[in-house]
This record gives sequence, structure tokens and C-alpha cells, in this order.
Amino acid sequence: MTMTMTMTSKTVLITGATSGIGAHTARLLLDRGHRVAVTGRDEGRLKAFLDETGHADRLLGLVADAADWRATESAVARTVAHFGALDAAVANAGFMTGDSVGDGDPTLWSPMVLTNVLGPALLAHATLPHLEATGGRLVLIGSVAGLKNSPANLYSATKWATTGLAENLRLHATARGIGVTLVNPGMIDTPFWQGADVPSFALPPQPVAEAICFALDQPAGVDLNTLTVRPLGQPA
Repeated sequence: MTMTMTMTSKTVLITGATSGIGAHTARLLLDRGHRVAVTGRDEGRLKAFLDETGHADRLLGLVADAADWRATESAVARTVAHFGALDAAVANAGFMTGDSVGDGDPTLWSPMVLTNVLGPALLAHATLPHLEATGGRLVLIGSVAGLKNSPANLYSATKWATTGLAENLRLHATARGIGVTLVNPGMIDTPFWQGADVPSFALPPQPVAEAICFALDQPAGVDLNTLTVRPLGQPA
């Protein structure tokens, strides 16, 4: 049976999209006929992603640090200049140090906090005027860790901040015709874990990418605000 694509062709910017959820979302959008701009901090990894993915006429790669204002502002401006408009932005860039406030290495925390908390705020600031012009949508990638507490977990605290930011942005954006969606993945098997043991029940990234596309596919006038995607078997 052939699946009919219902989403009108859009231009979507995804931060931190050279691997994991961001990369799968970019590929899914391209497969459905959309135009996609992706950012990454590592030029080599970005080039490898672009070469592997193809669709050179509809895929734009931009070297940018999500926690850097000038880089974010430039990435948004270049996306709009290249494709002519911006219909959606996905604040996907983020990482976890894997330690804790109780026994971790404080020198590692600043980049994580800046990327996970400041990054989505910078992307929102840069994209909201363009999304207002198109009646677009801003998607923030949160986490189940931003819904549940765990001992001394600073990464979890950054995702609690994302949860709050999403609602604060919704309150600002809804009167401007912009949708805001928070997508909360549970245990997902991606390079995000950086060599740590991943539970056997962890999901692949594709269901989260489908959830993001589902949010982008909502009809005019509908604001889908929160989607949580856990694997069966994850109790918390």
C-alpha cells in the first residue's frame, strides 16, 4: 500500500542533526519531499552526513554551535536566504556528560548546560520572526528526564528547563500564529549515550522522528504541544 504524504512541502531547520534523532528526522523529511537545513559543530561529520544523505538540491549543511548566538543567527539567516522562507525549526542539539552533581566533573557541565538550555532559547529568538511570517512551528526536543527527577542529575535539570521553556514560548508564540511542540523521548538507542550501556528495550530513533513529523503535519489552527515517546518496558 502506498502512503500518501499529507504534509505540504516545508523548509525545516534542525540543529545538531548529523546523528541520532536529528539525522533521522532530516532524512525522513527529505524522503517526504521537504527542504531541510541541518547544523553541526564538526565540519567533517557534517560533510559526511551531507554526502551520505544526498538530496543536494533540498539539503543545506551549516557549521554552527547551537550555544553560540552569532552562529545560530547566521544559520537561520542563511537557511532563509537559501530556501526563501522558514516553516519550522527543531531545537535538537543537546548532550549529556554522564556524571552527576554529587560525584561529577564540574569542568564538563558548562557546555552541556549552554547547549541544552541556552541553545533552544537562541534558536527561538532567531526563528520566531520567520515562523510568524509562515504560520510555522517550533519543536523543542526535551526528554523523559525533564519530567521525572533523578538523584543529582544535572542533565535532567537541563531538560526540566526545556520543559518550562517550551510552555513559556507557547504562551508567547500562540498569539502570533506560531505552534510550539515539546517532544520528550524516553530511552532511545543513539550515539547520544557515548558508549554507556543502553537498555535492551531502548527504541531506535525513527519513532521520535515520526513524532516530530507528526507535529509538523498538524493542520492550520491546531497547536500540538507535548508528545512523549517511551519504549515499552521503560517504567519511569
